[in-house]
Amino acid sequence: MSAASDHFSGHAAAYARARPSYPPELFGWLARQCAGHELAWDCGTGNGQAARALAGHFARVHATDLSAEQIAQARPDPRISYLAAPAEHSGLPDACCDLVTVAQALHWFADDAFYTEVRRVLKPGGVLAAWTYTLLQGEPELNAIVEDFYRNTIGPWWPPERRWVDLGYREMPFPFEEVPAPGFEIRLEWRLDDLLAYLRTWSATQRYIKERGSDPCVELGVRLRQVWPEPQALKAIAWPIALRCGRKA
Repeated sequence: MSAASDHFSGHAAAYARARPSYPPELFGWLARQCAGHELAWDCGTGNGQAARALAGHFARVHATDLSAEQIAQARPDPRISYLAAPAEHSGLPDACCDLVTVAQALHWFADDAFYTEVRRVLKPGGVLAAWTYTLLQGEPELNAIVEDFYRNTIGPWWPPERRWVDLGYREMPFPFEEVPAPGFEIRLEWRLDDLLAYLRTWSATQRYIKERGSDPCVELGVRLRQVWPEPQALKAIAWPIALRCGRKA
C-alpha cells in the first residue's frame, strides 16, 4: 500500500465517527475457523473497528495501518497493539498469527508483497479473511438516489481499485485455499445526517471536494429530503458483506 493509496488520513476523525461497525457474528465465525486464538493481525485497521471486535476472541491483536492519522483515532485497548506500517511490513515474527484480517481495505493492496507477508506470519493452517461491504441498501427510492450519486455525481472520482468492491471481491487475486463462508450483513438504523456523514467519508466524495471546491452532499441532502421528509426519523440501512476466507497449507 503506497502513500498514493492513502485516501483517508485527511478525514480520519470523520471516518471514525461515521463508518458502520461490523456484525459480531462475523467475528465469532472467524474465530471458529482458527485452531488457536493467541494472535490476530488486523491489516488496514483504520481506527481499529475490526481490531476491537477481534480482541473479544483472541488473546492479542496486532493492528496496522498506513495512516498514522487513522490509528490516532483508535481507542486504546491493552489487548491491541497499534502500528503505523504498510501492508507488506507487519513487524511480526514468522509463523506467529492464527488469523489475519483485512476489513474494507484489501482492494488497496492485494498484491504479491502483501500475500508473501501473510504467508510468512501465519501459522500452518492459519486463516486469512478479507471482506468488503457493498453499496448500502434501504428503501427503493433512497437506493435510487444514492446509486445515482455513487455512479454519476462522484463516479469519475473513484480510484480504480474501487472496482473490486463493486465486484464483491470476486476475481481478486487471493492465493490461498478458500474456505466457504456464510453470508453476513451490517444492519443499522440511521437518521439522514448519519447517512450524509457516512457518504462524506467515501474516498470519491473527498476527492470531489478537494478538486471541485464544493461538497456534493449538500445537493444530495436536498434530494434525499424528498424521500426522507423527517430528517430525525430512523430508517433501516443494510450493507451486504462480501467475504473471502482462505487457509495457509
